[in-house]
This record gives sequence, C-alpha cells and structure tokens, in this order.
Amino acid sequence: MTTRLSLFNSPFLLGFDQFERTLDRIAKSANEGYPPYNIEQVGEDQLRITLAVAGFTAEDLQVQMEDNQLVIRGKQSDDKNRVYLHRGIAARQFQRSFVLAEGIEVLGCSLDNGLLHVDLRRPIPEPKVRTIKIETPKDGADSLGPQTIDLSPERAG
Repeated sequence: MTTRLSLFNSPFLLGFDQFERTLDRIAKSANEGYPPYNIEQVGEDQLRITLAVAGFTAEDLQVQMEDNQLVIRGKQSDDKNRVYLHRGIAARQFQRSFVLAEGIEVLGCSLDNGLLHVDLRRPIPEPKVRTIKIETPKDGADSLGPQTIDLSPERAG
C-alpha cells in the first residue's frame, strides 16, 4: 500500500480537492510533446497560446472549452491519391489541453503560416474584504442554544 503525500492535506486549505485532481490530470498529460507550443503574455491582461501545427488546415483543427479546460485537437486525413517513396511526415492526430483559471476567457483563435494562435484574457482580480458579524447571546440567554430533555420510560421514575 502506498501513501500519497498531498499538497492540500493542510487543515488550512479547505475545499481544494478540485485543484488536486486538476494537478493530477496535468501531470498525466505533461509528457505529451506534440505539437510544441508557446505561451506568451501579450498585454497586461492578455495571453496567447501558439501551437506549431504545420500541415494542418483550419478544417483539421478543433478548439473547444470543456469546463475549465481549453482543448485543442488536430486530425489529418491521409490523401489516398498520393504514392510515397519515403514518408517522414506522418499524418498524425493530437490533443493538447490547457487548464484555465476561473474567469479566463477565450477571445479567439487564428491560423497563420502553420501556427495556431489562441488569444486569452485573464481578469485582474480586485481584492475582496468582507467583515463577518460575530453573534453573541442576548439578554442572558443560554449560550448553548436549545436543549432537549430525555423523557424515555426507563428514566422516568
């Protein structure tokens, strides 16, 4: 039996089990090396993901949001009319996923010279401070709240 050390085991991190599952999913897909990609910041609140998809047309590519994941798929079809003497460029399919933080929106995507660009905007969070009122017993009321008395027949006599 293997005990797994979790980053989110701290009692101070409540409700972060979704992040742990997301990190597990990312770790499993991190070994995928195709297609290569860049992520760059192109403005104060804008990002761009660029994938090298040489040989793919817009019809061969699919970009979708699935929950909080940006999923990019590519599938080329073989041209049955071609006769290859040597085939070093395979028609291959791929799926590349990027987990996006809450609030990140996809502005659009474009295909230019074998590069697929996906433009994103991330909101700049405003700090939130909320004061929570502390309730106290009023007029000498019992601080334990309502109580019940057991009147079962065994104890009644």
